[in-house]
Amino acid sequence: MKTRFLLLPALLATSIAQANTPVDQLPDTLVTASRVEQPRSAALAANTVFTRSDIERLQARSVPELLSRVPGLQQNRNGGIPSYFLRGTNTNQTLVLVDGQRIASTTAGIARIDYLNIDNVERVEVIRGPRSSVFGADAIGGVIQIFTRQPEPGLQPTVRLGMATEHTREHSVSLMGGNQDTRFALGASLDETHGFDRTTDQVGNDSDRDASRNKALYLNVTHALNADWQTGLSLNDQRGKNEFDDAFDLVPGNPEDQFRVSSYQAHLQGQLSQVWSSRLELGRSFDRNKTVGSGSPWNDGSIETTRHSASWLNQLTLSPEHDLTLGSDWHKDRLSSTNAYSKTSRENWAVFAQHRWTTDQFSTEVGVRHDDNQHFGTESSFNAALAIPVGDWQQWILSYSEGFRAPTFNDLYAPPGWGGNPNLNAETSKNWELQWRGQLAQADIEAALFHNTIDDLIAWNPSTSQVENINRARIQGAEAAINTTLLGWNSRTAITLIDPRDRDTGHTLQLRAKRSISQDLDRQFGDIGIGATWQAFSQRFRNPSNDGTLSGYATLDLRGSWQASQSLRWELKVQNLFDRDYALGTYSRPTGPWPAPSLTLPYAQPGRTALLAVTWTPHL
Repeated sequence: MKTRFLLLPALLATSIAQANTPVDQLPDTLVTASRVEQPRSAALAANTVFTRSDIERLQARSVPELLSRVPGLQQNRNGGIPSYFLRGTNTNQTLVLVDGQRIASTTAGIARIDYLNIDNVERVEVIRGPRSSVFGADAIGGVIQIFTRQPEPGLQPTVRLGMATEHTREHSVSLMGGNQDTRFALGASLDETHGFDRTTDQVGNDSDRDASRNKALYLNVTHALNADWQTGLSLNDQRGKNEFDDAFDLVPGNPEDQFRVSSYQAHLQGQLSQVWSSRLELGRSFDRNKTVGSGSPWNDGSIETTRHSASWLNQLTLSPEHDLTLGSDWHKDRLSSTNAYSKTSRENWAVFAQHRWTTDQFSTEVGVRHDDNQHFGTESSFNAALAIPVGDWQQWILSYSEGFRAPTFNDLYAPPGWGGNPNLNAETSKNWELQWRGQLAQADIEAALFHNTIDDLIAWNPSTSQVENINRARIQGAEAAINTTLLGWNSRTAITLIDPRDRDTGHTLQLRAKRSISQDLDRQFGDIGIGATWQAFSQRFRNPSNDGTLSGYATLDLRGSWQASQSLRWELKVQNLFDRDYALGTYSRPTGPWPAPSLTLPYAQPGRTALLAVTWTPHL
């Protein structure tokens, strides 16, 4: 893919923005940047927000599909296991929250965002760049926060049925209602598919389709105690099974992962005084994975991780120009496994503060956090940002932020022979960034240059047969997001240029495309809506030694909707319209009985697929 093709949307946006005419700020807010609600225009961290209306307009049917539009975020699937690289960082270096609760497994350190049902999602916020000064561990690449459906007054039932290729069936039902004091949102869904064959060798059980089944339930209740105080409860639960291909093929049958991912949160928030608001949160998250029927000698069996947490957040409005956020976090992780981990629990305490100062001439943000972990020790994280407006239509932001990743239970306490190392330090990062935000005619444009250095990366050391803090990385790049309206078409473009490298070998980090673009176009013609998504990625190296590549690729998706009546809506979507063949990862097939040498082969990705769905929202 030629670099010049990536510049076409930017040139188009520039050509239509001939006049430096101010446009009104979108009435949008952001929570994740500082953990308190603030206007998006006031947040100094690079961010992307998707609302429920965005999800419905784009007809996104999974959280990963929605996130594919985020500047600087790339995704891969090695078989059925997804990975997401935010600004070139590893999957376990991005913090994922559901209603404020961490959902990543404490053993693998990865959050299975593919398990989250999109019908349960109200809003998704993505902070791009380190944010450990606010959230603590694992926010080196950034933070992804998913908010479940929010209650509305009245009474509104919704039923959705979908049918797609690969014998896919989607079913969801929800009910929202309440009055001005008490509101609720309740929903359930069931998605099933026969899937497709992800492997390309056609050996043994690998030649079959890999089916999946996902059941989800959510509940969100809020109650206003009085004019100043509110309490609430949210529950989100996913469980099901995924079949996968077993490269070792030692056991007959179809191996599968049986999973459950859930999170619970209760809160009390209100005004203690005219200048002091406070929020208390209690939470629990749970992750379980049980592998059945696998012939792999590294079969993990059953692993369950549970995290209990508590947070106290306080916002002090010291003056119209100054506000201060103070907070304290606690969480305790517990592990239950069929394998013998040397330790199965740990605690973490933290305190943090963030100050914001806003004037007509400039804005500043300074934050610091201190974490004290029971096993890997203490970490302090710092961030600072300076924003300078230029006229009424543009703004420059210079920022510095730090991040760290806590070693997982697998890193520290893995069973004998797995290479665990209890003496590991946390991975750390330092990021410098320059942003430009502008509003030109009908275009909102954001651009950023960033340079992130990561030290003490945890990697396998063959000389000691264990993991150690032996690697370093340097990731630098540029990204831009352009939202505009042209001739009645709504356009959303994300462009990323990135150079992620191992600082010791000089090699490019594996599975990262250096150039990528995502383009959405949508238009409404009365009751009929049409849209398209074009995405393109350059080639990527398939391994750390850079001695093999996976080809670049581009896909085109089309979608249409028809509001047949006030209560009935039809949707049709075709993905990968031209049925492109491409691979995002590879797997190894042993050439004989284990431990024989292996043959490296690409994992297949879905070809052309189509989905037809109907949504019924009767008005009661």
